[in-house]
Amino acid sequence: MAKPARTNDQVRIVFLGGLGEIGRNCFCLEVEDRILVVDCGIMFPDVDMPGVDLVLPDFTYLRDNAARVEGVVLTHAHEDHAGGLAFLLRDVSCPIYGSPLSLGLARNRIEEAGMLGHTTMIPVEDGERRKIGPFDVEFIPVTHSVPHAFAAAYHTPQGTILHTGDFKIDLTPVDGRRTDLARLGEIAQRPSMRADGRFPGVRVLLSDSTNAERPGFTESESTVGQAMRTLFREREDKRFIVASFASHLHRVQQVAEAALANGRHLAFVGRSMANNVTLAREMGLLKVPSDRVIDIEEAPRFAPGEICIICTGSQGEPMSALSLMAAHEHKWVKISDDDVVVISAHAIPGNETSVTRVINSLYHAGAEVVHGGNTAVHVSGHASQEELKFMMNLLTPEWFIPVHGEYRHMVHHAHLADQCGVEYDKVLVCEDGDAVTLLDGGLEVERRAVPSGYLYVDGIVGDIGQGVLRDRRQLAEEGVVVVILTVDQRTGEIVTGPEIVTKGWVYAPEAEELLEEAKAAVRDELATLEVEGATDFEAVRRHARRALGRFINERTRRRPAVIPVIMEV
Repeated sequence: MAKPARTNDQVRIVFLGGLGEIGRNCFCLEVEDRILVVDCGIMFPDVDMPGVDLVLPDFTYLRDNAARVEGVVLTHAHEDHAGGLAFLLRDVSCPIYGSPLSLGLARNRIEEAGMLGHTTMIPVEDGERRKIGPFDVEFIPVTHSVPHAFAAAYHTPQGTILHTGDFKIDLTPVDGRRTDLARLGEIAQRPSMRADGRFPGVRVLLSDSTNAERPGFTESESTVGQAMRTLFREREDKRFIVASFASHLHRVQQVAEAALANGRHLAFVGRSMANNVTLAREMGLLKVPSDRVIDIEEAPRFAPGEICIICTGSQGEPMSALSLMAAHEHKWVKISDDDVVVISAHAIPGNETSVTRVINSLYHAGAEVVHGGNTAVHVSGHASQEELKFMMNLLTPEWFIPVHGEYRHMVHHAHLADQCGVEYDKVLVCEDGDAVTLLDGGLEVERRAVPSGYLYVDGIVGDIGQGVLRDRRQLAEEGVVVVILTVDQRTGEIVTGPEIVTKGWVYAPEAEELLEEAKAAVRDELATLEVEGATDFEAVRRHARRALGRFINERTRRRPAVIPVIMEV
């Protein structure tokens, strides 16, 4: 195929995160040498990232081109799309565009980080078409698990690029705000006109791939309300504790309605839950009578059947409200056999172990635990295969790039596009760091065009890398052994020691004999060294490490980190 001709009105898409993983969603559009960032999310750490708090996209490309950044478009306020904004603003000062709710939810994190002065938050409405520098952006309502999510149509010199954002086609949404299929179809049917020709209605489609392996349709969010009403009706004498994402305000609304219909009072627990509920009530998006809301401090004076607690902790986060309750460490809530605990969320990949641990602790305390595995108390916010195919047929894109998902999800989505008639060589499975350039004659892909590695946050940003993580994994798997010696700085003779301190190799009080043998092995090695006349500190350190490491390997077949500590007197 002939290489497309380059022109001054070429358009570029650069993927910084979210392609090949769940989280870190972030990509850039480039028009007329300006950059528009779309979303900036975080990813929760995997089990092989010990000590890491969260993972960010690599901001190197944006930092190097900060002067060209026009702004950020926020499709919705989930952490995997908006959680990284406060970190980005440390390097790039720019305005953020999104729905009033999305901006309100994102504002708290940005303000906590002290970055509010680095941005201006500009609200946009459903169906609004706005010029952001050289970018012509149309905000299209879609249904998702957080209210007021957007798809976005970017009308560019190279045709319309349509990004679905996270979506599903919910025909009976809780708030009545449906995916605007009519407008999406209209965009697909109206070619982009240019003086020298025209492009199809949707030149490139970027679409959510999370549920591309899941057949059928995703259930409506309203089905959760039906399940919750049944639970409350069947367990009238029990106290209910419902854990959900704090941003899932439709879920909170349905739980609240079911509880109120059962004659209960409501308590909202967890800082993010309390903040989000307050914001949503102020905006009129959450309707809860004030006289039925109580502070959690008042909970003990109510009978179990008179109260419903809605809290954070559905992902087993260590310091979340539900985890503290499960560990009997919450100040006001003590779990007992009077409780029904509802976990109204699925575990994000990587959080399964934490969630399971919390569930087991709740059962130990006597509670009944209800979750998506045994009752229909959760539905996904992402489109399944039939909805993805419907969207593909509605938009009939010339080019298709699956986004938002692990690599297997994107491959399955690519197969769906092929089934829907998108030409095989116009379906591109990209990865983080890839760049796509739209030209008059077609499209070019540049693999690994920009840095796209993980940026780890452990206290502060970027203070650890793969080397530190590798050391941490070794310590977690094999432990550490410290051998301590005191050496005369004039003669090089061993004055005291060796002493051996170990964590994670053997338990010292139960392995005294083994530790004495280890000390003897080090002494023998250093005695040989002294005979040879090599008594400089570096030689002593090197031989002490080697002797102890060899002994540990021979006796236990383990390889802990061996650290020699040489003190001079």
